[in-house]
Amino acid sequence: MKGIILSGGSATRLRPCTKVTSKQLLPVYNRPMIYYPLNTLIKAGIKEILIIVSPERAGDYLNLLGSGKEFGVKFTYEIQDKPEGLAQAFLIGENFIDDDQVCMILGDNIFEDDFSEDIKNFKSGAKVFAKEVKDPERFGVVEFDENHHAISIEEKPTQPKSNYCVTGLYVYDHRVVEVAKNLKPSDRGELEITDLNRWYLTQGELEVAMVAGAWIDAGTFDSLLEAQNLAKERLQDKLII
Repeated sequence: MKGIILSGGSATRLRPCTKVTSKQLLPVYNRPMIYYPLNTLIKAGIKEILIIVSPERAGDYLNLLGSGKEFGVKFTYEIQDKPEGLAQAFLIGENFIDDDQVCMILGDNIFEDDFSEDIKNFKSGAKVFAKEVKDPERFGVVEFDENHHAISIEEKPTQPKSNYCVTGLYVYDHRVVEVAKNLKPSDRGELEITDLNRWYLTQGELEVAMVAGAWIDAGTFDSLLEAQNLAKERLQDKLII
């Protein structure tokens, strides 16, 4: 299993802070934001991690994280010249992934739960991590059966079929690169992760794991403040780096 942290983009919603650094390098209590997704991957035993960054911030990541030796892992870096959808990460990471399974986490997603067993026990197909929310129409929504096999998945539906949204943590087998290559850009010109997940759904191979604890997408000032409080009050004894 290899890991990818998607950490590109310009984060205009966090201006002016992101005029001088990447959103994922902003502090969340006593650590840079990217340390939290790194913890998720490293705790799951993943030793090779690709960090995808925007070109103007690449040096900042190298200065902070280096080779990964300090954390007992190996970091590889790739540039995302222009953000064109989450599924683009698998095209950028094609050579890195090779024939291995891969776990991708978004660099601004902070989880309270430990997903080590869900990741380690993955065999094939795809696995998404779903959280029950009050406003599912704002997210990608997944419907699933009692065995946690996905039935449907939709992006920001006006009439959601469930209250469970797909969070920014995904696990795929090696086929993900070829699937991503065959995706067509959406109306907004992006390679959508929902379309990628839908391919695995049509194969009957999309599994859904539950997110029980807190999950924060720290892309706004309000959610960043929420992340600060979560990190201070409930995450300190759960972090290994």
